[in-house]
Amino acid sequence: MQSKLNRLIQQLCPKGVEYRKLGEVCDISRGRVISKKDIRDNAGEYPVYSSQTNNDGVLGCINTYDYEGEYLTWTTDGANAGSVFHRMGKFSITNVCGLLKVQTDNLLTRFIYYVLSIEAPKFVNDGMGNPKLMSNVMAQIPIPIPPLPVQAEIVRILDAFTELTAELTAELTARRKQYEFYRDQLLNFNDGGGWRTLGEIATIFRGGNFQKKDFVDDGVPCVHYGQIYTKYGVGANKTFSFIPQSVASNQKFAEPNDVIMAVTSENVEDVCKCLVWEGAEKVAVSGHTAIIRTNQNGKYLAYFFQTENFFKQKKRLAHGTKVIEVTPDTLRSVKIPLPPLPVQNRIVEVLDHFDAICADLNIGLPAEINARRKQYEYYRDRLLTFPSAGE
Repeated sequence: MQSKLNRLIQQLCPKGVEYRKLGEVCDISRGRVISKKDIRDNAGEYPVYSSQTNNDGVLGCINTYDYEGEYLTWTTDGANAGSVFHRMGKFSITNVCGLLKVQTDNLLTRFIYYVLSIEAPKFVNDGMGNPKLMSNVMAQIPIPIPPLPVQAEIVRILDAFTELTAELTAELTARRKQYEFYRDQLLNFNDGGGWRTLGEIATIFRGGNFQKKDFVDDGVPCVHYGQIYTKYGVGANKTFSFIPQSVASNQKFAEPNDVIMAVTSENVEDVCKCLVWEGAEKVAVSGHTAIIRTNQNGKYLAYFFQTENFFKQKKRLAHGTKVIEVTPDTLRSVKIPLPPLPVQNRIVEVLDHFDAICADLNIGLPAEINARRKQYEYYRDRLLTFPSAGE
């Protein structure tokens, strides 16, 4: 893969390359204040980029643009300070973005993008609790300037890595959406099956009061509410933690087929994540949970609690700002489509199959994506390391 590049380096810059400060080869400027209200009042087709990194930094789209062509932008303030983006076309940027325009014929903008993706974060000032990378600091970053054919070959190699990672990420996202679509379709009974409230088909009570400090290496199996978010899937038949019998004696227990739901979280999206207990013996359950006991298929309920229909209902029930909570009592009003038990069982079989496939994807594709990213970073760092001419 690097043979062509090695030949180019040996032919064109065997003794190293020139380094210049970024401010000597680029025009550097800042964006302007553009509020969300400005975007709403002047909605259009041209993107406005801000300091965020989600959604490629797009804050919204407006009907005018400040720049047209090929540029680099970077985040000047906040947690994402030093993040660099390659921009093409017509766009605007806010005041928490910097702008770079290459002003020399012997530099490729895309090459500078890859260089700065390594170097810019090193120059971020984390003082005073608000990370910053201001224009005057950006201007001092030293940039290698190898011959154009060398730059072009490096860009080709790194673009190939970037494209592969993007394809894997898109595939993972598509498979997850496909799984969610089929799950929601299977659990949507607009034309039959009947709808019942959770309070009509289940008893709901709070979990106990043990804490992580009570954990022991061997003892009574237990589920802590925080582990529901981090360690468990939709079902479990063994626990990751245990508490001593002396602590377990006054706890609340889930029995086989019970749904254990975490009712406290930092956001509405995560609150009410749950699992169905499939173990043969009962299991102690911590506080900040609801234990849902039913003679229906508990796993059918657990799958329903993942659907868009349930999400809409829990949004109305959730309260709090920094800590979001859904109280067990309010869960009684949740409406659930309830087909006969044999139909529930069949739906669970199908969704277990889908869940197993998704679990394989969650192990395989993310691991592949992570490996490719590490490979990309390794080659990027090596490809963009040049001796200075004369060393």
